[in-house]
Amino acid sequence: MANLTLSIDKEVLRLARIRALERSTSVNALVRDYLEDLADDPSARSRERRAWDAFLERARQSESGSGPEGRTWTREELYDRH
Repeated sequence: MANLTLSIDKEVLRLARIRALERSTSVNALVRDYLEDLADDPSARSRERRAWDAFLERARQSESGSGPEGRTWTREELYDRH
């Protein structure tokens, strides 16, 4: 691991800190994840991308579906309110 020093506008950094807090992470982790994605190193993908990949894999393996005939209702029927 290497260290990197960046010069960032104070307001940009303030807003980045807010976004990091909203995501329960740090600005450092956000920058690191962004650079890993930018480098497109499959072994260093971000947690978010790994979680999304895991979700999609589970969806592919799922036996859930709308049956062999597919969807049997229309949008209008679904939202029909009497």
